[in-house]
Amino acid sequence: MKKTLRKKYKELRDQLTDQDIDQRSLAIANNLLSLNIWEYTYYHLFLSIAGKKEVDTEPILHILQGKDKNVVLSKSDFQSGGLTNFLLTDNTVIKTNKWGIPEPQGGIKVPPSQIEVVFVPLLAFDTRGHRIGYGKGFYDRFLSACSMNTLKIGVSFFEAEPIISEIYESDIPLDYCVTPNITYDFTQTSDEPPSNIS
Repeated sequence: MKKTLRKKYKELRDQLTDQDIDQRSLAIANNLLSLNIWEYTYYHLFLSIAGKKEVDTEPILHILQGKDKNVVLSKSDFQSGGLTNFLLTDNTVIKTNKWGIPEPQGGIKVPPSQIEVVFVPLLAFDTRGHRIGYGKGFYDRFLSACSMNTLKIGVSFFEAEPIISEIYESDIPLDYCVTPNITYDFTQTSDEPPSNIS
Protein backbone atom coordinates (compact mmCIF):
# COMPACT_ATOMS: atom_id res chain seq x y z
CA MET A 1 0.00 0.00 0.00
CA LYS A 2 2.63 2.57 1.07
CA LYS A 3 4.96 1.50 -1.73
CA THR A 4 2.15 1.89 -4.28
CA LEU A 5 1.19 5.33 -2.96
CA ARG A 6 4.81 6.49 -2.96
CA LYS A 7 5.09 5.50 -6.62
CA LYS A 8 1.76 7.17 -7.47
CA TYR A 9 2.61 10.51 -5.90
CA LYS A 10 6.17 10.59 -7.18
CA GLU A 11 4.72 10.14 -10.68
CA LEU A 12 2.11 12.87 -10.08
CA ARG A 13 4.85 15.24 -8.93
CA ASP A 14 6.96 14.44 -11.98
CA GLN A 15 4.10 15.72 -14.16
CA LEU A 16 4.16 19.16 -12.51
CA THR A 17 5.78 22.04 -14.37
CA ASP A 18 7.91 24.66 -12.64
CA GLN A 19 4.96 27.05 -13.00
CA ASP A 20 2.63 24.49 -11.36
CA ILE A 21 5.02 24.16 -8.42
CA ASP A 22 5.37 27.93 -8.02
CA GLN A 23 1.61 28.56 -8.14
CA ARG A 24 0.65 25.68 -5.86
CA SER A 25 3.40 26.46 -3.34
CA LEU A 26 2.24 30.08 -3.13
CA ALA A 27 -1.38 28.96 -2.67
CA ILE A 28 -0.30 26.66 0.20
CA ALA A 29 1.58 29.52 1.88
CA ASN A 30 -1.47 31.79 1.54
CA ASN A 31 -3.74 29.11 3.02
CA LEU A 32 -1.36 28.71 5.96
CA LEU A 33 -2.01 32.33 6.86
CA SER A 34 -5.61 31.44 7.75
CA LEU A 35 -4.48 28.91 10.39
CA ASN A 36 -4.28 30.00 14.01
CA ILE A 37 -0.60 29.05 14.32
CA TRP A 38 1.23 32.35 14.30
CA GLU A 39 1.47 33.13 18.01
CA TYR A 40 4.40 30.78 18.58
CA THR A 41 8.14 31.48 18.57
CA TYR A 42 10.03 28.45 17.16
CA TYR A 43 9.05 27.05 13.75
CA HIS A 44 10.78 24.13 12.07
CA LEU A 45 10.89 24.31 8.28
CA PHE A 46 12.26 21.89 5.71
CA LEU A 47 14.15 23.24 2.71
CA SER A 48 12.78 21.84 -0.53
CA ILE A 49 14.60 19.28 -2.66
CA ALA A 50 14.17 20.75 -6.13
CA GLY A 51 14.91 17.46 -7.88
CA LYS A 52 12.02 15.76 -6.08
CA LYS A 53 9.57 18.55 -7.00
CA GLU A 54 8.66 19.17 -3.38
CA VAL A 55 6.50 22.04 -2.16
CA ASP A 56 8.66 25.16 -2.39
CA THR A 57 8.92 26.39 1.20
CA GLU A 58 10.50 29.75 0.33
CA PRO A 59 7.12 31.58 0.54
CA ILE A 60 6.57 30.04 4.01
CA LEU A 61 10.07 31.16 5.02
CA HIS A 62 9.24 34.71 3.91
CA ILE A 63 6.08 34.66 6.06
CA LEU A 64 8.03 33.46 9.09
CA GLN A 65 10.75 36.05 8.62
CA GLY A 66 8.15 38.77 8.06
CA LYS A 67 6.55 37.82 11.37
CA ASP A 68 9.98 37.84 13.05
CA LYS A 69 9.80 34.17 14.07
CA ASN A 70 12.70 31.90 14.98
CA VAL A 71 13.17 29.51 12.07
CA VAL A 72 14.79 26.13 12.71
CA LEU A 73 16.39 24.01 9.97
CA SER A 74 17.64 20.43 10.11
CA LYS A 75 20.75 18.56 9.07
CA SER A 76 20.28 14.84 8.38
CA ASP A 77 22.51 12.10 9.75
CA PHE A 78 22.00 9.11 7.47
CA GLN A 79 23.96 6.82 9.80
CA SER A 80 21.81 7.42 12.87
CA GLY A 81 18.64 8.36 10.98
CA GLY A 82 18.38 11.50 13.11
CA LEU A 83 18.01 15.21 12.51
CA THR A 84 20.13 17.91 14.18
CA ASN A 85 18.28 21.21 14.37
CA PHE A 86 19.89 24.63 13.97
CA LEU A 87 18.55 28.16 14.30
CA LEU A 88 18.53 30.03 10.99
CA THR A 89 20.54 33.25 11.36
CA ASP A 90 22.22 35.74 9.01
CA ASN A 91 25.42 33.69 9.44
CA THR A 92 23.89 30.29 8.59
CA VAL A 93 25.68 28.55 5.71
CA ILE A 94 23.37 26.36 3.60
CA LYS A 95 24.88 23.63 1.42
CA THR A 96 23.23 20.86 -0.59
CA ASN A 97 24.30 17.38 0.51
CA LYS A 98 24.92 14.47 -1.83
CA TRP A 99 21.23 13.47 -1.64
CA GLY A 100 20.21 16.91 -2.90
CA ILE A 101 18.97 18.16 0.48
CA PRO A 102 19.81 21.81 1.33
CA GLU A 103 21.08 21.85 4.91
CA PRO A 104 22.62 24.20 7.47
CA GLN A 105 26.28 23.43 8.12
CA GLY A 106 26.16 24.27 11.81
CA GLY A 107 25.30 27.03 14.22
CA ILE A 108 23.09 27.35 17.29
CA LYS A 109 21.46 24.01 18.09
CA VAL A 110 17.78 23.96 19.03
CA PRO A 111 16.44 20.93 20.97
CA PRO A 112 13.27 19.30 19.56
CA SER A 113 11.46 20.06 22.83
CA GLN A 114 11.77 23.79 22.09
CA ILE A 115 10.14 23.62 18.65
CA GLU A 116 6.48 24.59 18.69
CA VAL A 117 5.41 24.19 15.05
CA VAL A 118 6.80 21.78 12.45
CA PHE A 119 6.06 22.00 8.74
CA VAL A 120 6.25 18.39 7.62
CA PRO A 121 7.24 17.16 4.14
CA LEU A 122 5.29 14.22 2.73
CA LEU A 123 4.41 12.31 -0.41
CA ALA A 124 0.82 11.47 0.54
CA PHE A 125 -1.58 11.71 3.47
CA ASP A 126 -5.05 10.46 4.36
CA THR A 127 -8.24 11.85 5.89
CA ARG A 128 -7.07 10.80 9.38
CA GLY A 129 -3.81 12.74 9.26
CA HIS A 130 -1.50 9.82 8.59
CA ARG A 131 1.30 10.60 6.17
CA ILE A 132 3.67 8.77 3.88
CA GLY A 133 7.19 10.13 3.57
CA TYR A 134 10.18 8.74 1.73
CA GLY A 135 10.38 5.76 4.08
CA LYS A 136 13.54 6.65 6.02
CA GLY A 137 11.72 7.57 9.24
CA PHE A 138 13.63 10.82 9.86
CA TYR A 139 10.53 12.84 10.67
CA ASP A 140 8.84 10.17 12.77
CA ARG A 141 11.93 9.98 14.98
CA PHE A 142 12.22 13.78 15.10
CA LEU A 143 8.53 14.35 15.89
CA SER A 144 8.58 11.71 18.62
CA ALA A 145 11.28 13.80 20.35
CA CYS A 146 9.20 17.00 20.13
CA SER A 147 6.72 18.09 22.78
CA MET A 148 3.27 16.49 22.74
CA ASN A 149 1.95 20.02 22.13
CA THR A 150 4.07 20.64 19.04
CA LEU A 151 1.86 21.37 16.04
CA LYS A 152 2.56 19.17 13.03
CA ILE A 153 1.48 20.69 9.73
CA GLY A 154 1.82 18.80 6.48
CA VAL A 155 2.00 20.57 3.11
CA SER A 156 0.92 18.78 -0.05
CA PHE A 157 0.24 19.59 -3.70
CA PHE A 158 -2.47 16.92 -3.72
CA GLU A 159 -5.59 16.10 -1.70
CA ALA A 160 -6.01 13.36 0.92
CA GLU A 161 -6.26 9.66 0.23
CA PRO A 162 -9.31 8.07 1.93
CA ILE A 163 -7.17 5.88 4.19
CA ILE A 164 -3.57 4.71 4.43
CA SER A 165 -3.12 1.21 5.78
CA GLU A 166 0.10 -0.12 7.34
CA ILE A 167 0.03 2.49 10.12
CA TYR A 168 2.40 1.72 12.99
CA GLU A 169 2.57 2.97 16.56
CA SER A 170 5.75 4.89 15.69
CA ASP A 171 3.94 6.83 12.93
CA ILE A 172 3.19 10.36 14.15
CA PRO A 173 -0.07 11.80 12.73
CA LEU A 174 -0.43 15.38 11.52
CA ASP A 175 -2.55 18.07 13.20
CA TYR A 176 -3.23 19.82 9.89
CA CYS A 177 -2.42 19.38 6.23
CA VAL A 178 -2.56 22.29 3.81
CA THR A 179 -3.00 21.91 0.06
CA PRO A 180 -3.52 24.59 -2.60
CA ASN A 181 -7.31 24.16 -2.30
CA ILE A 182 -8.12 22.68 1.12
CA THR A 183 -6.90 22.94 4.70
CA TYR A 184 -7.51 19.69 6.60
CA ASP A 185 -7.98 19.84 10.38
CA PHE A 186 -7.16 16.58 12.18
CA THR A 187 -7.27 18.02 15.70
CA GLN A 188 -10.79 16.79 16.41
CA THR A 189 -10.98 14.05 19.03
CA SER A 190 -14.06 12.29 17.63
CA ASP A 191 -14.04 9.44 15.13
CA GLU A 192 -15.60 11.67 12.51
CA PRO A 193 -13.55 12.51 9.42
CA PRO A 194 -11.58 15.77 9.66
CA SER A 195 -13.20 19.06 8.84
CA ASN A 196 -12.06 21.13 5.91
CA ILE A 197 -11.54 24.63 7.22
CA SER A 198 -11.25 26.31 3.88
